[in-house]
Amino acid sequence: MRIRTIVPLMLGVIMVATACGSGASQTTTVPTTATATVDEVSSTTTAASTSTTSSDPAFPVTVEVDSGPVTIDEMPTRIVSLSPTATETLFAVGAGDQVVAVDEYSYYPPEAPVTDLSGFTPNVEAILSYSPDLLVIAGSPDDLQAAIEAVGIPVMLMDSAATLDDAYAQIEALGLASGHGEEASTLVAEMQDRIAAVVDSIPTGAASMTFYHELDPTFYTVTSQTFIGQIYQLLGLVNIADDGDPDGYGFPQLSEEFIINADPDVIFLADAQCCGASRETVAARPGWSAMGAVTSGRVFPVDADIASRWGPRTAEFVEAVGAVMIGDGGG
Repeated sequence: MRIRTIVPLMLGVIMVATACGSGASQTTTVPTTATATVDEVSSTTTAASTSTTSSDPAFPVTVEVDSGPVTIDEMPTRIVSLSPTATETLFAVGAGDQVVAVDEYSYYPPEAPVTDLSGFTPNVEAILSYSPDLLVIAGSPDDLQAAIEAVGIPVMLMDSAATLDDAYAQIEALGLASGHGEEASTLVAEMQDRIAAVVDSIPTGAASMTFYHELDPTFYTVTSQTFIGQIYQLLGLVNIADDGDPDGYGFPQLSEEFIINADPDVIFLADAQCCGASRETVAARPGWSAMGAVTSGRVFPVDADIASRWGPRTAEFVEAVGAVMIGDGGG
């Protein structure tokens, strides 16, 4: 089905060698996308950043991204971002004034210069009309990267993060590439502290509660293989979708019967904003009113953008889910 391609792409819309005064260089590498174990995911809450930054950033820098090394000769002042996650990150590390255009889905933060540029069907001429000196993308349809690089503009291609470590590394990379490495390291440290605090606060009785994360009203969801799923797993929640994805797709479409029979303890609605899903609409579905999550009132809307992106607001999502578990009291 078409949505099997669109869902992960929407979620996706949804590095660096710094030349020192002596002429030496240092390289920071963004990990390639991979699925982590629970232990690997948990370790990210306390692991210190390994990237080296400078309060007086020097260029050129070479950024090792998913598509290979990218050299940026001078601090970019006209950045175009076709990745909503990268847009949020650039503003969060203090590079917002350097961003001149973003894609149609990069509407956070509010001051982001949203345009009709598309990351799905990119128009090279439209991108070049903004005279970028750096392009950041989450995918490269129609050989976008090659076309932009052919005119001498560096392109940072960063795929969807699969783990918190990937997300932290991308934040560090964008910080260094934009000349804000120190700010990026500080941001990552703050995120790690916030996430660790949530993990430590979860009541023992709340661990191992089962849940269902609804992407849309046709019951597409996420498994623990996905970035979102690993966040839930980090907090001790058990994903019912893990038993409903025999192909290992990561974004399966479950049947109503499967969800009702699984009877999750908690339901998270990521389709509240787009489709009006709510506790009331869920309870009105045939057979859902007797489910444990519905009878106990544990049906919670979540911000779809925050949940589906892997940038600075990931800590906010962790805190929101943690609040649900703490509020439940482990009952």
